[in-house]
Amino acid sequence: MVVKIFGWSIAVTIVSVIVAFLYGGIEAMILVLILGVLEVSLSFDNAVINATVLRRMSEFWQKIFLTIGIVIAVFGMRLLFPLVIVWAASGLGPVAAIDLALNPPPNDAAYFDDGRPSYETLLTDAHPQIAAFGGMFLLMLFLGFIFEDREITWLSWLEKPLARIGRLDQLSVVVAGLLLVLSAEFLADDDKISTVMVSGVLGMITYISVNGLGELFHVEEEGEESSGGPSELAKATGKAGFFLFLYLEVLDASFSFDGVIGAFAITADPIIIALGLGFIGAMFVRSITVFLVRKGTLSDYVYLEHGAHWAIGALSVILLVSIGVHINELITGFVGILFIGAALLSSIRRNKRLEKEGVDTAVSV
Repeated sequence: MVVKIFGWSIAVTIVSVIVAFLYGGIEAMILVLILGVLEVSLSFDNAVINATVLRRMSEFWQKIFLTIGIVIAVFGMRLLFPLVIVWAASGLGPVAAIDLALNPPPNDAAYFDDGRPSYETLLTDAHPQIAAFGGMFLLMLFLGFIFEDREITWLSWLEKPLARIGRLDQLSVVVAGLLLVLSAEFLADDDKISTVMVSGVLGMITYISVNGLGELFHVEEEGEESSGGPSELAKATGKAGFFLFLYLEVLDASFSFDGVIGAFAITADPIIIALGLGFIGAMFVRSITVFLVRKGTLSDYVYLEHGAHWAIGALSVILLVSIGVHINELITGFVGILFIGAALLSSIRRNKRLEKEGVDTAVSV
């Protein structure tokens, strides 16, 4: 099963490495591999969250996510998204933006001799609004999880009190809105405050809209009440499946922001970035997602979902802080791995304890 699930990712990796070598030699090949590893390390928590949603979708919508979804992830977010940002920031047309991306200034300078900003500079300058949108979307996801009362808790000393506080109506919106205001006021440059605020509000609206539509159509089509947003939906078909698919794509986009921006610390070449982040990284994240679903890993290791959401909370804070302070991408990846690893170890210890007691580890509290 492992070969079947990861076969395509391995094949795509081999092809991508060959293309990189033909495109730019040994250096390009090494950069592509580094970016692939970077994307997987930054997005492992994304794979866990994807799996919690994917296992509740019908087989049809699972296939849509793993086919059309990967096309969107590779070409949409890792290749076209940076170009769209540059188009919007510079006012250049699509052809001019592509030319700017493929022909950087000599010695990777930030500006051309005639004063024009480079592709990397334009994209980096847009980071505050990108971080605000992605940070608020992920923060809403995190708050929705920790403010909900759950039968199984991981950090019980913290999660149970937060769940009790979460009974206050719309507390997630209040907390997220307050953090957005503080981030814009104290971290954004004066000329970026309004754009950061607008981007952050759009991130909140996007989450609330997709989440709400998923719940609405789930109730209509399945005839049962949903309690926890997209991550809690049962097997979904039709409109419910579509909105879960949409939710996953927006979620993947939010996770990819830091990876796309961080990639420019390694290279500004959009071809190498697309090969590393998109074809290698995004493919392996999809494979890991499928592996978690097929193996029933989330049922066997019940704290993984908790660890992934805490990692999302940390990532959302990192994105908001990065509006005004540069944070190394290695820190982002390490924090995510730390939470996932701790949750996995806690799950293993729980399972061993319950096995000694003769209890079903997948369903017992």
